[in-house]
Amino acid sequence: MAERMSPSTGGSITPLQQMLASGTGAILTSLFVTPLDVVKIRLQAQRTPFSKACPTQSVPWGAQQTTWKCFLYCNGLMDHLYVCQNGSGCTAWYKAPTRFTGTLDAFVKITRYEGIRSLWSGLPPTLVMAVPATVIYFTTYDQLRDYLHTRTGSRGRHIPLVAGALARLGAVTVISPLELIRTKMQSRQLSYRELRVCIQSAVAQDGWLSLWRGWGPTVLRDVPFSALYWFNYELVRDWLCRKAWLDEATFMISFTSGAISGTVAAVLTLPFDVVKTQRQIELGHSEVRPVTASKPSSTWLLMQRIRAESGTRGLFAGFLPRVVKVAPACAIMISTYEFGKTFFQKLNQERRLRGL
Repeated sequence: MAERMSPSTGGSITPLQQMLASGTGAILTSLFVTPLDVVKIRLQAQRTPFSKACPTQSVPWGAQQTTWKCFLYCNGLMDHLYVCQNGSGCTAWYKAPTRFTGTLDAFVKITRYEGIRSLWSGLPPTLVMAVPATVIYFTTYDQLRDYLHTRTGSRGRHIPLVAGALARLGAVTVISPLELIRTKMQSRQLSYRELRVCIQSAVAQDGWLSLWRGWGPTVLRDVPFSALYWFNYELVRDWLCRKAWLDEATFMISFTSGAISGTVAAVLTLPFDVVKTQRQIELGHSEVRPVTASKPSSTWLLMQRIRAESGTRGLFAGFLPRVVKVAPACAIMISTYEFGKTFFQKLNQERRLRGL
C-alpha cells in the first residue's frame, strides 16, 4: 500500500514546517485546478463578449468611456475577481479568436492553437493570494486543534469543527483587505502612491471597516464549509484507518478523506456559494464604477432575490461544477499537506536520533 502517514497532528513539527507543507500543497492544488477555471472563464467570456458588456460612463482617473467586465476565478482554495478593461486588462487569459462548443472542445483547442501553457495563464495572480491564505489557514487550524486537545484534555469530535471554523475566520479576516486592494489596483491600474491615496480616501469616508467589504458573504460560506470539512475529514480518515486495520493514515486514505469531506461540505454550503459569487461580482462592478454603481445588496436580500427569481433551485445552481472543482482540490491539498508533515516529522526524528 502507499507510504504510511502519521495522523493529522502538528506536535512533532514546527509551525514553519507546517507552513512549508501547506504552501507546497497550495501550489500543487493551484497547478491542477487552474486549467479547469481558465476554460470556465473562457467559456463565460465567449457567452458575454465585451461588445455586449455595459460601458462605464464615469470612470475615475480621467479615463474615457470604457467597457469593463468582471470574471470570478476560483481555484478551489481561494476566489479572485478579475476585472478587464476592453479585454486588455486580462489578455493573458482572455482571448477569443476561437469558438468553443464545450469544455472538452475548449481544452483541445486552447492546447492546439495557443499552447498548453495557456491553460495555466491565470496562475501567477492566483498564487499571490492562494499560497499565503492557505498557509495561514492550515497552520492556524493545526495549532488551534492541538491547543484545544491539550487545553481540554479531550479528543472529541467537536474540536476539529471548532478549530476549522476559527482558523477560516482568521484567514478570511486577514486576507479580505488584501484581496480588496488587489482588485482596486487591477481595476483602476493604480500606482502604489495612487493606491495609498485611494485607501486613505476610502477610510476617511467610510471608516476602516470599508477595507473588509465583502467579508460577510465570504465568512457565511467559508466558515461553515471549513467546520464541516475538518469535522468530516477527521471522521472519515479515522473510519478508513479502522477499516484498513491501520494505526496511521496512508497518502491514499488522506486523499480519499479529503475528497469525500470536501464534497459533503461543498454541497451543504452551496447556497452561500451562490450568494457569495453574486456579491463578489457586485463588489467588482462597484470598484470599477464607483459613481454609477448601485450599492451592493445585503446578503439576505440577495438570497431572497435569487429565490424569487429562480426558486429554491436557484440557490443550488452550479452544483456539479463546484463539486468537480472542490473535491479534487481538497483531496490534493490535504494529502500533500499530510505528506509534507510526515516528511518533516521523519526528518526531525532522524535529527534527534543523530543528536543522541
